[in-house]
Amino acid sequence: MSSHISNERPQPDQVLADIADYVLSYKMDSDLAWKTAHYCLLDTLGCGLEALTYPACTKLLGPIVKGTIVPNGAKVPGTQFQLDPVQAAFNIGAIIRWLDFNDTWLAAEWGHPSDNLGGILATADWLSRTRVANGQAPLKVKQVLEAMIMAHEIQGVLALENSFNKVGLDHVFLVKVASTAVVGKLLGLTRDELINAVSLAFVDGQSLRTYRHAPNTGSRKSWAAGDATSRAVRLALIAQTGEMGYPSVLTAKTWGFYDVSFKGNAFKFQRDYGSYVMENVLFKISFPAEFHSQTAVEAAMTLHQTLKAAGKTTDDIRKITIRTHEAAIRIIDKKGPLNNPADRDHCIQYMIAVPMLFGRLTAADYEDGIAADTRIDVLRDKMLCVEDPQFTADYHDPQKRSIANALTVELNDGTVLNEVVVEYPIGHKRRREEGIPELIRKYKINLARIFPEKQQRVIQEKTLDYNTVAELDVNVFTDLFVI
Repeated sequence: MSSHISNERPQPDQVLADIADYVLSYKMDSDLAWKTAHYCLLDTLGCGLEALTYPACTKLLGPIVKGTIVPNGAKVPGTQFQLDPVQAAFNIGAIIRWLDFNDTWLAAEWGHPSDNLGGILATADWLSRTRVANGQAPLKVKQVLEAMIMAHEIQGVLALENSFNKVGLDHVFLVKVASTAVVGKLLGLTRDELINAVSLAFVDGQSLRTYRHAPNTGSRKSWAAGDATSRAVRLALIAQTGEMGYPSVLTAKTWGFYDVSFKGNAFKFQRDYGSYVMENVLFKISFPAEFHSQTAVEAAMTLHQTLKAAGKTTDDIRKITIRTHEAAIRIIDKKGPLNNPADRDHCIQYMIAVPMLFGRLTAADYEDGIAADTRIDVLRDKMLCVEDPQFTADYHDPQKRSIANALTVELNDGTVLNEVVVEYPIGHKRRREEGIPELIRKYKINLARIFPEKQQRVIQEKTLDYNTVAELDVNVFTDLFVI
């Protein structure tokens, strides 16, 4: 005997409506959010430029079909590619995320909200070039910054109380949802069309975290966000045609996202959408390392100098105790062989060992040549992670959002060095005054990797000042970065 199931079309799930209403109606009036978005734009593009020096990344770039020409297409910074907005979003998203050096958001779910720039910049550039070709005004960079703030907010607020990794889903799912919403706004979708577009993002099957964890850790984690943000552009374009959406995609009994993918639980929300996430986002400034290890790497750099001053080396170490927070243990506490760079930049022991040995940690230090140094694995084997419940509590505290790590070194002769504790990394909001000059320095270094000196000067003149860059036409802005 079957029970009756109503086929009456429901009203959109509240989560869908809230996202659409926020994107279409919210007035962005936070000076801190605007200025932080500016720094985020520079840093994110700089991370992409550095990735262009890695053949493993560049082999994935360009059009799907070689020789494809898109006259009014979006340009990929640091290259000569001009692509359709979907493929351009993949290209930009892939270079942004490749080296795990762009911004981070940590909560019940973690992720990298600037991953959304792939879809945002590609769409804004394509729209601008198309408008110019039709005699219309292009978009301004300020519209890109607004879309970034909103994408950060959607991804970050959804992540505050909802752990997707605990049900096996990857955080790039939230990139797809957030990018779909803000790209939809850039495209001029109506409220109904925008709700349809976001519903399509939830209907999709979502990425598994398989590629981030042993024994399958691999390089897909470096292009997964590019894939997600490009899919968002595609879904927004589909919705723009008038294609229908699925209003109870989350709540539908048996077949909805909550029942299928979230163990029957509805999303929980800590706060309404505003500009909180951009204001509090974490920048990776000094080290291309998974963010839960950033403070551990800082501590390791200090200990490198301590050992050096005492005339000691890592050979003199018997044990290193890593006092840390629960998320770090769950994600990056790794023993045994590390098979590739993607494996190594998600191993806290590796990310401590390299600076302890060499006094540095760069993207190149994850490559096979450095990893072949047997001293790294010897030192890894001397490390033990232990959870500090207070560190875990402070990690989740919305007033702190610390990412604390503490290292204690015991030497072979029994000497125990003073514990080095770092609660907040240099990219944290609490260290903005210290961090922003270093972020700008990082940006300039990344410009120098790709562009000749004259072009570097022009880019800096046009982009370092907020008021100047905000008023640039998007197509003029992206043309600055064509090599």
